[in-house]
Amino acid sequence: MQNSPFALGLGIGTQNSNGAWLEVYYPRPLLAPDQALVDALQEFASDNALSAADLNEIAIRLDANEQGELADVAEQFALSDQPCVLTILTKDEGPQSVPEGYLKLHLLSHRLVKPHGTNLTGLFGILPNVAWTNEGAIDLTDLANRQLKARLEGRILEVSCVDKFPKMTNYVVPAGVRIAHTARVRLGAYLGEGTTVMHEGFINFNAGTDGPGMIEGRISAGVVVGSGSDLGGSASTLGTLSGGNNVVISVGKECLLGANAGTGIPLGDRCTIEAGLFVTAGSRIQVLDNNGDAVEIVKARELAGKSDLLFRRNSQTGAIECLTNKSAIALNEELHANN
Repeated sequence: MQNSPFALGLGIGTQNSNGAWLEVYYPRPLLAPDQALVDALQEFASDNALSAADLNEIAIRLDANEQGELADVAEQFALSDQPCVLTILTKDEGPQSVPEGYLKLHLLSHRLVKPHGTNLTGLFGILPNVAWTNEGAIDLTDLANRQLKARLEGRILEVSCVDKFPKMTNYVVPAGVRIAHTARVRLGAYLGEGTTVMHEGFINFNAGTDGPGMIEGRISAGVVVGSGSDLGGSASTLGTLSGGNNVVISVGKECLLGANAGTGIPLGDRCTIEAGLFVTAGSRIQVLDNNGDAVEIVKARELAGKSDLLFRRNSQTGAIECLTNKSAIALNEELHANN
């Protein structure tokens, strides 16, 4: 039973021409803040933009509750013309507004909660589809006028993408990671220390890695990859939004998914799927004993979560085989050092 407030964030963001929130940046989100702090700030918590006077008073109350760093942020916000907001989540419930949704995504990318560690029910319906540009977030209904204005001033408005989720690195860069192509990691991804994401790697929101690890494939929404594991080029994991249904897919420690391989079942530790082989829950697997003799045929879901397995396709018969994986995957420490 949760007895303390869930989270608190003081953010600065972007609104459209009608005053609706498009996105919010929370530089120092707090998980499980003290009840005394929440009581001191509760009157300022809403989806309405704060005034400079509000922010100065918030800074005073933050300082009185031993939150000096966040008080400094409030003082800086008070000097800005950009809209600011105080968001308090008393319970871990599905987000009801854009500021609440963005606070929860920040909690994940700041490593304050792990994937599945907060309720994101309804998040897709809350977040607006936004044009992400070199001038920040722009409402799609405002985009044409902004593009025209830029042209009249001799500029080009660069639209990098149109999406509900921004790239994580515009909000937070966790310590000890390498990301070769920042647009391929969404806000709300959880990257454990030592994670390397190569150019074709992708990590969705509410998904990620325990770190260290090499990600050259796709980590779909809801999927967590254990420490020491390697997803080869274009390797895939089925997420709850892309075919995994209610089964939470995970990859254990020291696993290897070869190039163009994939899994639709949770993998235990030290498992390998050979390059080009996609193991779905309904795949018929021929299980081999230590002598390489077939002992039974099972559906892949019956092997879910088991460790030390090697999945391969027989090049002569085309059958998918599974045998004990006697070689553990060891990442190159020098290659995957990120500090």
